[in-house]
Amino acid sequence: MTRYWPSVICRVAVVLALLVILVGGWTRIMDAGLGCPDWPGCFGQFTVPDTEEQISRAEQRFAGVQVDVQKGSIEMLHRYMASALGFLILILALLGWQRRHQHDYPWRVSIGLLVLVIAQGMFGMWTVTLKLHPLVVTGHLLGGLLTLTLLTHLAIRLSGSIQKQEVNPGLEKIQNRQKKLINLALVVLFMQMILGGWTSANYAGWACNHWFKCADQSVELDFAGGFTPSLNTEQNYLGGVLPHPARAAIQMTHRLGALVVTGVLLFMAVALWPRSELRAALLISLSLLMAQILLGVANAVVGVPVVLAIAHHGIAVALLLSLLWLKYSVGHFHAESGVAYA
Repeated sequence: MTRYWPSVICRVAVVLALLVILVGGWTRIMDAGLGCPDWPGCFGQFTVPDTEEQISRAEQRFAGVQVDVQKGSIEMLHRYMASALGFLILILALLGWQRRHQHDYPWRVSIGLLVLVIAQGMFGMWTVTLKLHPLVVTGHLLGGLLTLTLLTHLAIRLSGSIQKQEVNPGLEKIQNRQKKLINLALVVLFMQMILGGWTSANYAGWACNHWFKCADQSVELDFAGGFTPSLNTEQNYLGGVLPHPARAAIQMTHRLGALVVTGVLLFMAVALWPRSELRAALLISLSLLMAQILLGVANAVVGVPVVLAIAHHGIAVALLLSLLWLKYSVGHFHAESGVAYA
């Protein structure tokens, strides 16, 4: 029972972290990141101004800023959910500290998550105060993905699903190679998701409207301009500030990254396919990969509509979770068959 409540809380936190990432993507796609020009409140209050009196008072207080109730509501929903997640992670850290002397309790992961969520809070504030600076927006996404990954790892540790088991040296060597291959796939996917965040933060998803090349006509690609971060902290980055050649370079680099991810995941699937216990997880990962490729092509051709953009964001997170499931499945051992068991 010493792990029951931490395990329950952690599972709830995993679901909430997933929702926070999805709502964060929705916020970015709907251009609602500056729906509230201040932090942590919204126009000086903790709810979005929605009455005529509140809106009038807010616009007087924040001269030159117009209240958009819809965008403000999306932004505040994201903040409310992120705050709830931070509270759950704080509880997990306190429970972990209380149990730090228990054998094999992952209390260091709990403390690490608390540090990470504090950093996430700072990035959330800087997202507003630095007016959607691409570096901050991309860093905020990275922090969210790391939070989800560590929470998933903690949930599995607390559930007792990961247990050290005696295996012969030959099998252990095979398992280690398989884990390294999945870790490579995770790293490549993480880099691609961060590149996707950079693409979104610079509003480069609309830069190329052809599914194979950038456009029907020749387009100059400015890679230096696309990947040299601006140090201007006074600029408002809503809508993007880069010229088209720089945005096109970001978009085409993201597409190249997609090819790399596809190659690595296909190689991983071929290498792991002999293990029948892993085929369900592999098929799910490959299906999500195919859906992601099709969504990427569709977004390019039809101009990144909101529904497809949100779906593209959500499938990427689902693909990450499927690879984490695969990673934690590899190390299990089935004594009867003598093979690694998922």
